[in-house]
Amino acid sequence: MTSDKKHHLRRAINYSFSFLLSIIFLYIAFKNANIEEVVHYVSNASWLWIWVFGIVLLFSHYLRALRWQIMLHSVKPDTSIKNIFGALMVGYGVNNVVPRAGEVSRAVLLGKWEGLSRSSMFGTVIVERVIDVIFLLLSVLVSVLIWSGNLYESFPWLKSALIISFIGVALFVAFLILVIKQKEKFYGGIIKLLGRFSISLAHKSAHIFEMLAEGFTSLKGTRNYFLVILLSVIMMLVYAGNAYIGFLTIGMQNVAPVSYKMAWVLMSISAIGVAIPTPGGTGSYHTLAKSTLVLLFGFGENISLAFAFISHIISYTLCIVVALIVFFVLNRQHESLKKVLDTEVDEL
Repeated sequence: MTSDKKHHLRRAINYSFSFLLSIIFLYIAFKNANIEEVVHYVSNASWLWIWVFGIVLLFSHYLRALRWQIMLHSVKPDTSIKNIFGALMVGYGVNNVVPRAGEVSRAVLLGKWEGLSRSSMFGTVIVERVIDVIFLLLSVLVSVLIWSGNLYESFPWLKSALIISFIGVALFVAFLILVIKQKEKFYGGIIKLLGRFSISLAHKSAHIFEMLAEGFTSLKGTRNYFLVILLSVIMMLVYAGNAYIGFLTIGMQNVAPVSYKMAWVLMSISAIGVAIPTPGGTGSYHTLAKSTLVLLFGFGENISLAFAFISHIISYTLCIVVALIVFFVLNRQHESLKKVLDTEVDEL
């Protein structure tokens, strides 16, 4: 079997597994639901708050683009925020169809549009994801502290997941530091060790380590570290705010009192569902959002599912629509610019 066939087979298996996970989670989420009542809540949702939800969601993505721009400052100080935001939205759109493929897509696109190496782009995307995981874990810890009940009783797996995740992140960061400080020795050692089994594997591994090192070292300067942390905190606050807007969209405040603290807890737990490799968090988000609303806040299953459905469908649809618009508009602009530059070069 050729390498191309193996690659396509591996991608097909990964996508099939993600799709199967979505089906399983959707079954768990909707198993005991009254679909007619869920549809009733969704159809009576406030269009005003739906629009507000969408606008705030786009604003959170813009904040993420700003954070990425700061991370790229040492690579290219004048990186266009338009290109960064465009590549980011295309990545989200792709992730809604093929999980994790969007990270590759946005790195490739931004590298193409800005004339940057793919290695540095992949590296910054990986480091950005590590930062996301760290702040997700911190947001869950904050939820444990601010919630009056015991989150670990409602979600018995949560404590173990937090401990394992923190250990994993700490080991990964320590590994990155080791790679950067002992770059030459590390590369040589990896190539020598893996080269005994496969030269191709050795070079691929060395390339991955190089991307990680480039991504990690791109974030330089105390000011940039501060801004990345500040924007990450603001993003989490905005995400929680959007969860609160989701309450208002469905009219949950008419059923029981809602608060920003509830929205923060809901955001933290349901974000774990987005991190699970399902297409756009489909199914996994629904299950965790519904479980949080039912187990912690005492809402009924049907209105909880309506919240999960409408907040997810707004995000899912908006990302795909914006991704398609951005891709065609920016690609056309860059192609037109390239033709103009080629013409000017020919004339010279």
